[in-house]
Amino acid sequence: MVAVTIGTETDGSIMCPSSFNSVVGIKPTVGLTSRAGVIIISPRMDTIGPICRTVSDAVHVLEAMVGYDPRDAEATRTASRYIPKGGYGQFLNIDGLRGKRVGILRKDFFRFAPGSIQEKVFRDHFNTMRQLGAILVDNLEIPTMKVINDAVQSGERALMLAEFKLSLNSYLSELATSPVRSLSDIIDFNNKNPVEERMAEFGQSYLLQSEATNGIGPAEERAIAKLNKLCEEGLEKIMRANQLDAIVAPGASAHSLLAIGGYPAITVPAGYASNGVPFAICFGGLKGSEPMLIEIAYSFEQATKPFHLSCWQHLLSC
Repeated sequence: MVAVTIGTETDGSIMCPSSFNSVVGIKPTVGLTSRAGVIIISPRMDTIGPICRTVSDAVHVLEAMVGYDPRDAEATRTASRYIPKGGYGQFLNIDGLRGKRVGILRKDFFRFAPGSIQEKVFRDHFNTMRQLGAILVDNLEIPTMKVINDAVQSGERALMLAEFKLSLNSYLSELATSPVRSLSDIIDFNNKNPVEERMAEFGQSYLLQSEATNGIGPAEERAIAKLNKLCEEGLEKIMRANQLDAIVAPGASAHSLLAIGGYPAITVPAGYASNGVPFAICFGGLKGSEPMLIEIAYSFEQATKPFHLSCWQHLLSC
């Protein structure tokens, strides 16, 4: 057990483990934290963030991570304008939900069985948020969500395959010593060591597909254009049309919605299913909205701590 961990997310790898392990995860705006030294899959989507016990812990770690890094110059330079003067700790505001407009994404997100623990818990949590002064805009929908959740249809898969080859080759070229210097070398190594690399079990289909790409060409440009349109007509449109400060969804269900645009999110423990498995609540927003999300997440966490304590006591007594 540790106080602090760091995760890297392309599409769900901070949000999902945080949700299923009853801890807090912050997926920052892409570029807010440096990716130097990390084997990234997609410069468009990859981001590095803290996974900690509490919102406060995660915010203090985020504070230490953000800023310009010449080894990830373009992304960190662009995102540095989002870093607030005075840092992120100032937004650990127990009254942070008051006056916030939070949109509840229902269709394609809330798929709980009627009468389930999750359904009741989220109903109670939304009532708590209202009591704390939040303005909840309910029954919102992202019309293109089925396309966004399909990596082939959205263009995400095509772009990731090309970007991964470029990113991996760049990473390997910077290593002081290494038996492999490219994706092609890795594929060849796997072929020569099929037992040790468990090729019969896992294969290397994605590696071969990535190796077949040749940089950012016309197909990848079309994928980028489609992803940009999905962002503009999806999260950005619904946030602006409803004047939202954040959206809220269960667990990591919004991971692809937030991934394709490099948007931030905070997952906070929300409860425990009948089998004892934790589930979370996720607050997400547009680029640079970390201050708003921290206020919302911290206020929610502080208001629901007694609830989580009673859940743990119930589980331990079973």
